[in-house]
Amino acid sequence: MKKKIRLGILFGGRSGEHEVSLTSATSLIKALDPEEYEVVPIGISREGKWFVGSAAGELLPAVLERGLPVTPSVDPHGPQLIPLNSKLDESTGPIDVIFPVLHGTFGEDGTVQGLLELAGIPYVGAGVLGSAAGMDKDTMKRLFRDAGLPVVPWVQVLRSEWEQGSERVVRRIRKEIDFPLFVKPANLGSSVGISKVRALREFGPAMDLAASFDRKIVVELAVDAREIECAVLGNDKPEASVAGEVVPVNEFYDYEAKYVKEGSELIIPARLTTRQSKQVRAFAIRAFRAVECAGMGRVDFLLDRRTGKVWVNEINTIPGFTPISMYPKLWEASGVAYPRLVDRLVELALERHRDRTRTRYSLQG
Repeated sequence: MKKKIRLGILFGGRSGEHEVSLTSATSLIKALDPEEYEVVPIGISREGKWFVGSAAGELLPAVLERGLPVTPSVDPHGPQLIPLNSKLDESTGPIDVIFPVLHGTFGEDGTVQGLLELAGIPYVGAGVLGSAAGMDKDTMKRLFRDAGLPVVPWVQVLRSEWEQGSERVVRRIRKEIDFPLFVKPANLGSSVGISKVRALREFGPAMDLAASFDRKIVVELAVDAREIECAVLGNDKPEASVAGEVVPVNEFYDYEAKYVKEGSELIIPARLTTRQSKQVRAFAIRAFRAVECAGMGRVDFLLDRRTGKVWVNEINTIPGFTPISMYPKLWEASGVAYPRLVDRLVELALERHRDRTRTRYSLQG
């Protein structure tokens, strides 16, 4: 009898996208084949405490409320969850693969990935560098630019710069970009903390909001554009899906339009010319490689309504896995059904882990 893969689903977390993570993880667990996987739900509370559930069928909020308190072992010879009390059960045994479904800070930014690297456990998705670069919008744009990809003009502002000299920041913005523009926390996803600013009077509140979520703020030119997305799958030889378009119910695809308010439309495949479609897919793979992504990534584009120019906006290294999320829908439209997509991501995690084990860390042996 084939041994089941013991798959840890890591969800929750300390970021502003905690609820989104629970929704994605619930959808993912429902799609897993019980004949192939033994699912171990692992929740991280808003305070950063770890809990393990007793069964895959357990509601994820209950794992965070009543789960067994654990701490992850970083022993590469025995990766497992260690109970914080004397209670032991089979849920704390060794885990074959971790599937992080942690959006945003402390989950998608390389921190958890570093922990899993220390533990020597395979995990789905980008490594430490790819995760960190993909989360930091300023660093990401620099890497895209250096890779020859088109990115809209932007300015990085530190929270301390804003707090100690807001007038200097305003003068710089008006000189280098001017309005309308977007103000974003550099290290956050799901459009949390993002504001569209049309006039100077809106700039201060937008900066204060972004600064409450991150010490680093990205201010970028607002382009009147269609929002195009493309999914990427693979490690060293990534492939791109068909492109899709998001038609937001709000003026732009903010948190409310994504998760709260009904009416946003996903058009798959996007209505693009053959040239635009090829360009989007080629740019998606180049962007994936530019940040050293692995496993999965969703690359978002802006298609200028006036000029038709394609701008690379950002990459999401742990894209949403909710029933309405674009990443699985794009692959379904490309011929990869949701269950097979999950299987492939686990295979890629194991493949990448095998490759890492070939690396020498000592001059001896």
